[in-house]
Amino acid sequence: MAFQVKRVHDDADPADGYRILVDRLWPRGVSKERAALDEWAKDAAPSTGLRQWFHAHPDEFAEFSRRYRAELDANPEAVAALRQRLTDHGTVTLLHSVRDATDNHARVLAEYATSHPDMLS
Repeated sequence: MAFQVKRVHDDADPADGYRILVDRLWPRGVSKERAALDEWAKDAAPSTGLRQWFHAHPDEFAEFSRRYRAELDANPEAVAALRQRLTDHGTVTLLHSVRDATDNHARVLAEYATSHPDMLS
């Protein structure tokens, strides 16, 4: 089992399975209907401070990833909840509003949650 990652601005697809937005802020230009969310997991997103830091330092993705993983280490409940959705639904898509398809927090979160099976509740 693994998480899929997709921009919330992209069209919803039945293959997405259970759709979870993992941003703290609602994405601009996306209606609730278009987002077709099953859940909004704000608590699994990077903190406001970290998000603002990365916005000011976009070339430091490795450092952002390190800091975000440290935040996730301190937030096992949010990670366990995501892993539980994967167990319950089989297919889970983590949605984000970042334009970069590879260097974004949703990919870090998906890798982290997949590599920490001990956090399964």
